[in-house]
Amino acid sequence: MLRINEIFLSIQGEGISTGYPTIFVRLTGCNLSCSYCDTTYSYSEGEYMTVAAIMEKIEELKYKRVCLTGGEPLLQQEVKGLLAALEDYEVNIETNGSVDLAAFPLQADHRFTMDIKVPSSGEADSFLISNFEVLGAKDEIKIVLGSREDYVWGRELLKKHYRRGIITLSPIFGAIDPKDIISWMLADGLDARFQLQLHKIIWNPEERGV
Repeated sequence: MLRINEIFLSIQGEGISTGYPTIFVRLTGCNLSCSYCDTTYSYSEGEYMTVAAIMEKIEELKYKRVCLTGGEPLLQQEVKGLLAALEDYEVNIETNGSVDLAAFPLQADHRFTMDIKVPSSGEADSFLISNFEVLGAKDEIKIVLGSREDYVWGRELLKKHYRRGIITLSPIFGAIDPKDIISWMLADGLDARFQLQLHKIIWNPEERGV
């Protein structure tokens, strides 16, 4: 059984699949409490569902692209059973990087999006450096920035530990001018992908299920 906060169909608002129709499966529970978290409702709200019931709901929504998110979806060990059931799906697993990714071997069309928490999140010490060794070329390393300090911290972390993966930088919504991040990237020659949270531009930033 897995505790599920919500399952819904929308477009992916961020990351390397931005714009594609995606089925979101939000799992309940998180081991962090980031200052800018926009899904605090996922900390404790949810109902228990079997993998079969989750798959039934996914199949009703037709698409073959799934995002497992939270909270922190890898806190529930039973997620391994769901990943096995999603063998024929494109799956993106959004994780905060505080859980050992080596414990979750992926199917051929599955990938991690590892969201590294910066100083302004209040959770910068939560990240497991060893996870850099686990990531493959198709996995994503996401850093959400709220200040110049966050950017410099992330830049130096990548210099020391980056091995493989697609780097994306984005602003904490409403906290920093996106143009600043772009200017810092270009000045430093940082080969990363800049992104905005598309779903917060299209819909009300507080709206759920989009």
